[in-house]
Order: sequence, then structure tokens, then C-alpha cells
Amino acid sequence: MSTYEVSDAELYYEVRGSGPLVVLVGAPMDADAFAPLADLLAPRHTVLTLDPRGVKRSTLAPGGTSRPEQRADDLAQLIRHVDAGPAVVLGSSGGAVTALALAQYHPEVVRTVIAHEPPLDRLLPDADELLAKSEKLMADYRAGDVVGAWKQFFQLANIFLPGEVAEAMFGGDRDPKQVADERFWFDHEMRESITWLPDVDRLREVDIVVGIGADSTGQLCERTSTALAGLLGVEPVRYPGGHTGMVDAPETFAEAFRAELEARGETRP
Repeated sequence: MSTYEVSDAELYYEVRGSGPLVVLVGAPMDADAFAPLADLLAPRHTVLTLDPRGVKRSTLAPGGTSRPEQRADDLAQLIRHVDAGPAVVLGSSGGAVTALALAQYHPEVVRTVIAHEPPLDRLLPDADELLAKSEKLMADYRAGDVVGAWKQFFQLANIFLPGEVAEAMFGGDRDPKQVADERFWFDHEMRESITWLPDVDRLREVDIVVGIGADSTGQLCERTSTALAGLLGVEPVRYPGGHTGMVDAPETFAEAFRAELEARGETRP
């Protein structure tokens, strides 16, 4: 458990295990969310996890932002700092956007990028409608309708969440740090992630795997991931679970992840 300073942020990160480097990254998911998967991979890999800039234990200078290219630069500096790369990078959701930006802008620090369900709305034909709905829910959140904004979010993602569950998760008294991180997501990460447009020609020069949860059929991120895979000319790979399968079922996800690494010669004897 350490921290590393970049120009406008101090990044909290953890390193465990030994062997070829694997990086697990989210946005807004932090290092703790990936800890069970990291522990499972550590016997054969050096595993780097982190809190993204401005989230949980990673600080950000006043007025700082969290664009994919900034998060990619943070990650590139961390990979060089731990001096165990180049890396296999698994990015989840907004972290998948980070991982793609890393491959685009810093290809020298990666061997393979596994982009699991990147929410790249601008790749879809109805992008304007989707982004308008996102702008509305972000505005509603800032206006104080926290539960209503989250209900809109899950409806837009086509992820079923009963109203009473939303009330229990996002209403009433909540941990202040969790609320602060959530607000940071709505203020500085969500728009920046869903509007990012990859340079497909540059990404074709990197080994990219597009991952989709086996339980994500019909969801928005299945659509965005399928669109990305089509542009890259690759077949998407189905992983166990849904959008957060690596968190919800780390054991089965680790098995599938190891199989993908072994297929690419990325494991240690």
C-alpha cells in the first residue's frame, strides 16, 4: 500500500504477488473492489490495483478533472514506477475506457488490454439521445434528486434495479466518503468516460480484448462493447457474471481471466 504523486494528484495503489504484471483498474471502482480478484491472481502475477484520481484515498488538486487521457497517464506513470511492465491491463466500465486510452496514448507500457464493458456511448447510432438522458440524470443528481438520478442511470443502462433497492442503496444516511466519491463520478468522471471517442486505427496496433459479461445481454454496455469490437475487427469475449462480474464472482471470473492470459502466453511457468 503506497502513494505516488503525479502533477495534480496523489494516487493510492497496492501491489501484490510476483511474476508478469497485471493491472486491474476501474472508474469509479477503487482498489478495494478488485482486492478479491487480485488475491486470486497474485500467486502467478504481480498485480497492481489503485484508486483512480479523486476517488477514495487518491487525492486531486482543487479544480482537477478526471478525463480518460489523464487517468491513462496516471496509469502509465504507475506502471513505470512499479517497474514490472509492460502489463496486461483489465479495465472495467469507466476503467475499461481508461485502459483503452492507455493503449492509445501509451502503447509501450501494455502487452494486452482487456476492456470489459466500456460505456462508449458515442459509438452507437442513438448516441445523441443516450447522452441527453445522461445529462438529465447528472443534472437531477446535482439538484439533489439522488435516488431519482440513480433510477434513471440503471434504466438507461437497461439494468433492472427494483425501486426499493435503489431507495435502500442511495437514500437515507450514507457514508460521507462514499457520497463524495459518488458525486465526483457524476461531476468529473461519467460524462468524460461516456463521451470519449477512441482512435480505432491506433487501437488496432495493440492487442485488445473486448469483454462482455455473460449476464449483460440487452444492456447498454453490451451494445457499446459490441460496437467497439466490430470497429476493431475482433470477436468479443464473454466473461462470467454481468457488468461487475469480477467483483460479484471473483473466483469464476479469475478462471476465465487466467484462461485468456494463458491463450496469450501471459502466465508464468
